[in-house]
Parts: sequence; C-alpha cells; structure tokens
Amino acid sequence: MALSPCFSPLVFLFLIVGCVARPLYPLPSKVAEGSRKPLQTSRPYNIAHRGSNGEIPEETAPAYQRAIEEGADFIETDILSSKDGVLISFHDVTLDDTTDILQHKEFANRKRTYEVQGTNTTGFFTVDFTLKELKSLRVKQRYIFRDQQYNGKFTIITFEEYIAIALDAPRVVGIYPEIKNPVFINEHVKWPGGKKFEDKFVETLKKYGYKGSYLSKEWLAQPAFIQSFAPTSLIYVSNQTDLPKIFLIDDVTVPTQDTNQSYWEITSDSYFQYIKQYVEGIGPWKDTVVPVKDNYLLTPTDLVARAHAHNLQVHPYTFRDENQFLHFNFHQDPYQEYAYWIHKIGVDGIFTDFTGSLNNYQEWTSHSSNDSDSSASKLLHKIALLVNSYEKV
Repeated sequence: MALSPCFSPLVFLFLIVGCVARPLYPLPSKVAEGSRKPLQTSRPYNIAHRGSNGEIPEETAPAYQRAIEEGADFIETDILSSKDGVLISFHDVTLDDTTDILQHKEFANRKRTYEVQGTNTTGFFTVDFTLKELKSLRVKQRYIFRDQQYNGKFTIITFEEYIAIALDAPRVVGIYPEIKNPVFINEHVKWPGGKKFEDKFVETLKKYGYKGSYLSKEWLAQPAFIQSFAPTSLIYVSNQTDLPKIFLIDDVTVPTQDTNQSYWEITSDSYFQYIKQYVEGIGPWKDTVVPVKDNYLLTPTDLVARAHAHNLQVHPYTFRDENQFLHFNFHQDPYQEYAYWIHKIGVDGIFTDFTGSLNNYQEWTSHSSNDSDSSASKLLHKIALLVNSYEKV
C-alpha cells in the first residue's frame, strides 16, 4: 500500500519505534566483568533522585531499575537505620508519608514524638522497627498527582540491596548514597563496639569494593559519591575513605543539623576554602542558586561561580517535570529548564525525579553544532529509505 502524501515520514518513523515492545523495568543483566560500557564523564551527571521516582515509588528496587534503563549515570538514595542496626534505603525518618504503616494495626502503639533537627516530630520512626518489621510494610507514591498504580507492591530495601542493583546493571552505574540525619540516627541506634552510623555506612561501601578518589581507576570501575547535609559526618568519613563527598546545602533559613551554622556561613569563600579539603563539591537546593519570586526566576547568585573557583563541583536538587515544579520562565517545558541550568548556570550534575527526560535532553543535544547538519541529513536519509520500502513499485 502506498503512503498517503499527507502522511508525515516522521510520524511513520515514530509509529515503528513506538511498536517495539519493551519490559516495564527489566531486571539488570549479569554482565562479565570488564565488558560493561563505562560511566560517561563528558557532560553533567544524570543523578536519579531516589530512583525514577516520578514514575515509581521512591527508593524501591523497581524505581532504581527504571532509572538505570532510562540512562541514569548515578542512582541516588538516602540511608537510614532500622532498630536492629541494619542500614536501609529510605528518605524520611518517619514511615507515615510513603508506606502503608497506618494499615498495620499491630504497630499502632509505635507512634512516637522525637526531636529531629530542632523540631518535635510525631510519627512512626524507622528506628523503632526491626528490619523484619520494616520489610512487612509496602511503599507508596509520595505525591498524589503521580501514578498510584504501584502503591502497595514494593518493599523497603536495604543499603546492600540498593548497591546490588547498581553492580548488576548492564553498564557502569554509580551510586550516590546520603548519610541521612546522622545526629538523630546516632542518638537512637547503637552498634557494638561503640561504632557510629557513619562507621557502618563506610563499612558497607568497602564491603562491596567502593574506593578511590574522584576519576581514579578504582572510582571509574565503581563510581560513588557520598553526600550529607552534616559537615562533621563528611569530615569523619574522610578519615575512612577517599571516595568523593558532596556537601548538601539546604534553604537559606535552615542551619546545619550538627554544627548549627547558617547558610551564609557555609557558602562563604572562607568555608569553601576549608571544606574543599574534604569534599569534591556541593549539592545546593536550586532556589539558593537562582532565587525565585512569584514562581519567576530572579537574578542568579554567584554561588556556582564561587564554588567552581574553589574547584568544587555543583550538583543542584531537585528537578521535576510537573507544572507545579516548573517556574513560569520555562513555559511548563522541563527541557528548557535543563538547558538553562546546564548551559547558562553551568552545573556539573543534576538531581532529577525524571531520569528519562534529562537523558533524552542530553542525548538530543549531545552532538556539536558542527555535525548537526550532517546528523539531520543522515536521519532524513534513513526516513526516506523507510518510506520508500513501503511504497508500491
């Protein structure tokens, strides 16, 4: 059958591509050591924030598997602890918002009020449950406006299970674990021999072979960034591992949880000069880099330029595709937001809830202007061949 003159070759091509079936989130392949595609280091890192959690409930195995499938360079997680000292991959110190804890009547008497970062917080805390009890819960999507079909299907995973997902990927995928709320965890969980949360964290990384300074041979084989909002934790683990560390920076109103320093202190040139002895970069909340008023961007601060002057990388958080998270400047287009941050602000990595959209943007814009015409010509040639093969002779 001949194609109608009004049938666009591009539409035809997309139909062909769209018909190719693929699994929702395939289990990573077991690949022979040394044969995996290496980590890319030529463009800003695509950091899957809690996995591809824009699609699948955060910090679950399928969310990380989906992120790897979609092209993440690093899969990011938060590390907390169970009551019995097992490190888990979970963001909140409470279970209330992202699990079905309220449906478990057997745990109704576990609700507590603890001080967390200077604020009294009430809920069901991970530190009051054993790993076996935590594994009996099921995870749900944090945001009601996101896909709810996976609620109740997946369990909380351990730090070791999270690491295994990265190591089993069909290409080199880095890990990006956070030492989460270390002050709180060390107050409520005790390990034998006087060990601390940070000790167990580093022990786990070493157990699975993570070592080496940034871009070293060892690091490129198994890439990892260690992150934390607590500067003393980063300094402490610096004495145990040479893996690169990222100092996370919160809103200007939030002091550090361990040293009670203000945002202005920890982003000063004198502090950057000090902290760069221990860290490879900073991970600021993006509104501290470019202030926002009435959902419009204001003039960017000099935070990125000053960090770069101190040879510090900058990995801002968190990028999300939904309209309510996109400032009006970007016209509800996440690709415009990525372009702004990568090309105008000049960041070195991006924490995103939508790994696939960032990967698409970077793939589509990866060719230099010198070969763009040639690439377009080759694409049109391929389309023409496809169209011709379907025309009647």
